Amino acid sequence: MNYADALDASLQRLHDEGRYRTFIDIERRQGQFPHAVWTRPDGTKQDITVWCGNDYLGMGQHPQVLAAMHAALEATGAGSGGTRNISGTTVFHKRLEAELADLHGKEAALVFTSAYIANDATLSTLRQIFPGLIIYSDASNHASMIEGVRRGGGEKRIFKHNDIADLRRLLQADDPALPKLIAFESIYSMDGDFGPIKAICDLAKEFGALTYIDEVHAVGMYGPRGAGVAEAAGQMGRIDIINGTLAKAYGVFGGYIAASARMVDAIRSYAPGFIFTTSLPPAVAAGAAASVRFLKTAQPLREAHQTQARILKLRLKGLGLPIIDHGSHIVPVHVGNPVHCKLISDLLLQDHGIYVQPINFPTVPRGTERLRFTPSPVHGPREMDRLVQAMDALWSSCALNRAITVA
Repeated sequence: MNYADALDASLQRLHDEGRYRTFIDIERRQGQFPHAVWTRPDGTKQDITVWCGNDYLGMGQHPQVLAAMHAALEATGAGSGGTRNISGTTVFHKRLEAELADLHGKEAALVFTSAYIANDATLSTLRQIFPGLIIYSDASNHASMIEGVRRGGGEKRIFKHNDIADLRRLLQADDPALPKLIAFESIYSMDGDFGPIKAICDLAKEFGALTYIDEVHAVGMYGPRGAGVAEAAGQMGRIDIINGTLAKAYGVFGGYIAASARMVDAIRSYAPGFIFTTSLPPAVAAGAAASVRFLKTAQPLREAHQTQARILKLRLKGLGLPIIDHGSHIVPVHVGNPVHCKLISDLLLQDHGIYVQPINFPTVPRGTERLRFTPSPVHGPREMDRLVQAMDALWSSCALNRAITVA
């Protein structure tokens, strides 16, 4: 086999379909976010505004977070020095887990190197703990959840997205004596829609199933203390395992689960993705803990975030652009063609200094390609005006349809 030719052919397919992914070389500068500097392919630099970042609240540049990281770095050095089992558990890791357990009202929490790893490691390990476990997974779940369910082996059931009737049908068809777990998300990041948390918890109680919720696009931003949509809905105590990230609203790095002390102890004892991975650098753990602590009492910042999202949606709707609006902070604009999506993204960056990454297959289904905007409290009126004006001009010049909001 000619391996070089096979590699070339596989990459060419992506180019031909208009979904080859390009990394944009940007430099975030402390105190200036969402402004950054883009290094063009020819080496020249251009000032840009980031409109697709996951640092939803600007906590990646917050003084308390930076101070905590500096202090930990000076006290301990760069890395942790090992896995959590072998010299890699520090006071900073324990403090972070205590903050997270308190945030979610759980007995314990466990920190991983990312929320992807937390999902994968936890879901793939549960079948070792509960033999015969059947996992019921929402059809739109994150890739990390899908991978965790797949790698764990055993029986799985995929229910139609947010379809309680379909989930009930699947639960009713299985042996009542078998252990069960329902895995779903609080906010689905590509459409910005919410999972039916109460209805799923009601079904879980009826059928004796555990509940597993991914709150990565909600922690820090929803609920009285930022614990997520389950907290805002008054359902957090009914969730058995909560997955969250420290890399989005908290502005740092890492992921975690929060659950009962028994559940956390079992996962940390059995999950290879936790056991054999070097722990977070202490400075990262310290910064994350400071961010979690701060946001527990930062309701005005959460309110400002939601206000920015509402303003952007209203303004884009006013132009007749096809917004997908489910009431969350995520603002997807439907394009429906990978080539057009990439073209608009390129023109926004090159001509207007606005960076928003095109979202194409396999992240979203073919024909639903989109631009996904994530407004934050640090996007001011000037940035908003420039974005709206650029979108209006480009939509016209590219001869794209204007449509009513996509529900």
